[in-house]
Amino acid sequence: MEVHVTPETAKKLNDLATTSVLTARAPEDIVEDALAGYLEEVTSVLKTLDGRYDDLKSGRVKPIDGEEAFRTLREKSER
Repeated sequence: MEVHVTPETAKKLNDLATTSVLTARAPEDIVEDALAGYLEEVTSVLKTLDGRYDDLKSGRVKPIDGEEAFRTLREKSER
């Protein structure tokens, strides 16, 4: 698979790969690690959202009115 990035992103990636003693790794390795972390995070968020949807659909939790929630938060902040 090939990944295309803007010239600005490529420069930042190459600079990071060559100038940081902490990362001193190939740009491809940095991209692989970043993408793996991103995909793990997205998978976790989707799993959480699916669970919340299932909770709402089954009736285990009740939805709240968004305006009412914001109003309550504002009142708490003002106190």
